[in-house]
Amino acid sequence: MTGQDWIEKDFYAALGVPKDADQAAIKKAYRKLARQYHPDQNPGDAAAESRFKEIGEAYAVLSDTEQRQQYDAVRSMAGGGARFNAGPGGAAGGFEDVFSSMFGGGARPSAGPQYQQYPGGGAGFEDILGSMFGGGGRPAGFGGPQQRKGADVETRATLPFRAAVEGTTVELTVDGKKITARIPAGVHDGQKIRLRGKGRPGQAGGPAGDLLIAVHVTEHPVFSIDGADLRMTLPVTFAEATLGTTVEVPTLSGDPVRLKVPSGTPSGRVLRVKGRGVATAKRTGDLKVTVQVVVPQKLSRAAKKALEDFAAQADGEDVRAELAAQAAQ
Repeated sequence: MTGQDWIEKDFYAALGVPKDADQAAIKKAYRKLARQYHPDQNPGDAAAESRFKEIGEAYAVLSDTEQRQQYDAVRSMAGGGARFNAGPGGAAGGFEDVFSSMFGGGARPSAGPQYQQYPGGGAGFEDILGSMFGGGGRPAGFGGPQQRKGADVETRATLPFRAAVEGTTVELTVDGKKITARIPAGVHDGQKIRLRGKGRPGQAGGPAGDLLIAVHVTEHPVFSIDGADLRMTLPVTFAEATLGTTVEVPTLSGDPVRLKVPSGTPSGRVLRVKGRGVATAKRTGDLKVTVQVVVPQKLSRAAKKALEDFAAQADGEDVRAELAAQAAQ
């Protein structure tokens, strides 16, 4: 697309949106028209294909905030679509007329940049626009290279459970380069870590892409990660759960803690040990202990007799009465 195209083409009209349309309206209009005029929907229709390209050109400029500002400025300077007349030798020769409409006179304003003259006396169009938008080269959309962010790169890292809880540093090889990445404490299995600017380089001075690290955390035989908390299952005997007890519970740090199991604790109840979870930058989690009442697989004669006596003493108590009543609702 040339600079003259920006002056001659009304991209807002191409998409059927007003000049003050927001990005959501522009995107919605583009999607609707692109579906309508897509070549797959109009095979062999040259007019539809041309319209599809026109829609794409308009959206490419109006969807980019910087290019849209430049486009609006150029259209405003050119009076919304007037063509720069070519002078002798083919150079642009109508630039003074544009300034005339802006400053109310028939000549170039006394203050302002001086432009290089080409054979034929006209100022070079690309140089005029270059001075408008910072100089030193063509602005985006006028034939010069477009700034583009580099592509994101994805890789994987497998961490031991303890390293995932405490945080660690890993070395990765991406596109033949070694990259050192810091993994924060408390990362969980399947989580993705984003490292800004560690992906592929951008184009024409654009920013580099990001590196995405998909983390796999190996399982631990006792603990699991739940956000900033750690979880574990604590086996207790029927007598301990019924009568209550105090037991030693292991922690990931290696220092066991004493935990009180209240009398009448059912299987599945979660007890909490404060401050024994994952230490993150924001807070330290807890250790959540799920009680599991272990049913003995073998009993001595004495133990069996004791349980039979216990069952006889509890005769008449229906522990499933509530369940039956609820099922009948």
